[in-house]
Amino acid sequence: MVKIKFISLVGLLIGFIVSFSTNINATIIHSERSLYRNIIVEDKAELRCLKFNVKHRKSNQSCFFKNNPQKLVFNYTKLLFSSLLLIDQPKRILIVGLGGGTMSNTLHQLFPDVAIDNVEIDPAVISVARQYFNFIENDSIHSQVQDGRIFVKRAILKKKKYDWIILDAFNGDYIPEHLMTKEFLQEVKQLLSANGVLASNTFSVSDLYNHESATYHAVFGDFYNVRNTTNTNRIILTSQQGLPSPDKMALRAAALADKLSPFGINITDVLKSITSTGQLQDWPDDTRLLTDQYSPANLLNQK
Repeated sequence: MVKIKFISLVGLLIGFIVSFSTNINATIIHSERSLYRNIIVEDKAELRCLKFNVKHRKSNQSCFFKNNPQKLVFNYTKLLFSSLLLIDQPKRILIVGLGGGTMSNTLHQLFPDVAIDNVEIDPAVISVARQYFNFIENDSIHSQVQDGRIFVKRAILKKKKYDWIILDAFNGDYIPEHLMTKEFLQEVKQLLSANGVLASNTFSVSDLYNHESATYHAVFGDFYNVRNTTNTNRIILTSQQGLPSPDKMALRAAALADKLSPFGINITDVLKSITSTGQLQDWPDDTRLLTDQYSPANLLNQK
């Protein structure tokens, strides 16, 4: 447990240094105050980044290389592709939290025939993604201005199913608290197809780490943690079909390597970043679950 925390803190320091260095000589090309946050688009050389400014703190939400748009910038977006080690060919994908639309664009390039639903609560974010980040929309790729939880509830009523659900909502401070609870995860689980995979972007150094882990485990059983020392993100990865064996994932990684390489994804390295909670449970058994009545915001304020 001490080792995990130490690695996470090193990753946090590296992330701070990278974030600081990318702000030097950056040019703000767009700035606005939306209903939810201050939105900033910055250019520095070939890098363009979308940032949210909340409570005097800027956080990178999405970046892309203007000279090579398909190459992914963020480590966590690359880790999200660990999902393809659990599912062969997704047909319908749901992304909660748009950012600059980088993930949606990448998935469209990889799977041109896949239907993608992007859900974003802030209409200004969608507008910025369209104008500054080449966000692709067509007959198969849709964006909807809606709270993620409301979308999920309505999708259940419509009996929708998704092969791959990506939870990547972030309000500038943390994941919105109503998108972390046991009740919400139970709702999301209803949207997964028989072979469906869920990937959630969370963090390794949060005060909520144990509570998030316990809550996901209560709903989905054992899951994969996907993380490395590059930054403090961790992907919680689970599947309706249970977790495949390491040998099966290794075979899938070998088959995917060439396809993912142009996007800057080394899927073999991603595979090395995966651990199973079935082999390593790093939270206490009596950890309290996050529920609609037990607010994560209260925990974040505990020091």
